[in-house]
Amino acid sequence: MDKSQRFIPYEFEAVSESEMIDRASKNYQFVNKRRSIRHFSDRDVPLEVMQNIIMSAGTAPSGAHKQPWTFCLIGNPEQKKAIREAAEKEEYENYHGRMSEEWLKDLEQFDTDWHKEFLETVPWIIVIFKKSYDMSADGKMKNYYVNESVGIACGMLINAIHNAGLATLTHTPSPMNFLHKLLDRPDNERPFLLLPVGYPANECEVPNIKRKSFEEICVMFD
Repeated sequence: MDKSQRFIPYEFEAVSESEMIDRASKNYQFVNKRRSIRHFSDRDVPLEVMQNIIMSAGTAPSGAHKQPWTFCLIGNPEQKKAIREAAEKEEYENYHGRMSEEWLKDLEQFDTDWHKEFLETVPWIIVIFKKSYDMSADGKMKNYYVNESVGIACGMLINAIHNAGLATLTHTPSPMNFLHKLLDRPDNERPFLLLPVGYPANECEVPNIKRKSFEEICVMFD
């Protein structure tokens, strides 16, 4: 395939500087309303919404365009129950010995414990797996910048969930190897992140915490 076939024109939408400023401001105001929640409604979410959310995450850039991710979408009640039971088993061990005193102290403001009932309440769970390599008829094919690529995709996934009018929580029960077994994933995949997805429960509350300011997160070199 020659270069004329390997490359296509980039479709770029140019906007004025004033519109650019307006878009950036409105986007920040919108995403700044995003919060991680732990109290979900069991209200149904259409499958089509979840499919488009995941496809949005799949537009993320990746090393050598390898797209080293698999999104497992779980709505089956029995599977959600199995995931909850396995996650709570690991989390119980975390809260009763694995976590340091400093870690537990830092978690106090969130009022969390090892119980994860939301894993059964939510209509959907997304488990993201990273693919350390791919397989072909010729054997293993290397993937590049796997953690970085999958991390970017997860960020875009969270943003797509918020944009759809839903809520989520970045849940990382540690260790997460039980997800590999429960979801019968191949040897080249490892669990990266678990996201319960749905509507907030009625009267859902979140911790009264603040995000860092621009000056605290950015160093200027103008």
